[in-house]
Amino acid sequence: MKLDARVAIVTGAGGGLGYSHAMLLARSGARVVVNDMDLSAATRVAEEIVASGGQAIAAAGSVTDESRVAAMVERTMSTWGRVDILINNAGILRDKSFAKMDLADFRLVLDVHLMGAVICTKAVWEIMRQQRYGRIVMTTSSSGLFGNFGQSNYGAAKMALVGLMQTLSLEGEKYDIRVNCLAPTAATRMTNDILTKEALDKLDPQLVSPGVLALVCDGAPTRAILCAGAGHFARSYVTLTAGAYIGGIDTDAGERVLRQWDQISAPAEQIVPAYGFKQSERELASAGCEVPGASK
Repeated sequence: MKLDARVAIVTGAGGGLGYSHAMLLARSGARVVVNDMDLSAATRVAEEIVASGGQAIAAAGSVTDESRVAAMVERTMSTWGRVDILINNAGILRDKSFAKMDLADFRLVLDVHLMGAVICTKAVWEIMRQQRYGRIVMTTSSSGLFGNFGQSNYGAAKMALVGLMQTLSLEGEKYDIRVNCLAPTAATRMTNDILTKEALDKLDPQLVSPGVLALVCDGAPTRAILCAGAGHFARSYVTLTAGAYIGGIDTDAGERVLRQWDQISAPAEQIVPAYGFKQSERELASAGCEVPGASK
């Protein structure tokens, strides 16, 4: 699990989960770029890493600012000559029920969580392709995976990151770029007003960060959704049930879907598709159409 000579960028690392991730990566031997909107916070964390015998630099700026992200990556390359690890951790909350939510707050959360991760990932993608090595972690959430009242913007952004991870893991496979999602539960500035004090005391961010280490080491998996909190770890999956063949588009087709709903929903033979076209392959096979090259 040692990360000696690896270079890691951690966004939103001035406090909370990002700070915990950055410190653990540094203790594991990585050279760390500490990104945060607040320069003083980023500098403080970088100085703490250096004082502990590690190597770190601070980089201030929003993950939605393409020029600042590009400058951060250029500085990383000029300092250490490579980027091995990207932890997309930066985020914000603007919680309200959908009925009361301003569209500006919806867009803002999407911009920071989704587009921020896209911008940072795009900035390091070609570097990782050229060096034929990369580890990227998207920070998703149970709010995206399963829904949460009052977090339609946050949940939409977080589930979008799962879709981004699914495709990038396929595109990066031959370059040894492994892309995973972390769904953390931790006491941070973002959760202080949501959880009770007792819960916050048990949800130390340091209990989540070992999951990050597992997702970025040389032997890391790819396309994993790792849920972590309070020292507990579990995997979440996007699955596809065996379903049922309904057939044509005659007038009672919708009724037949409802009548066979239990079979359509039955989890007994569900699979984790290796790629998106797997759904089409299964549907065509159910209709008696042979798909060349299709896997079982």
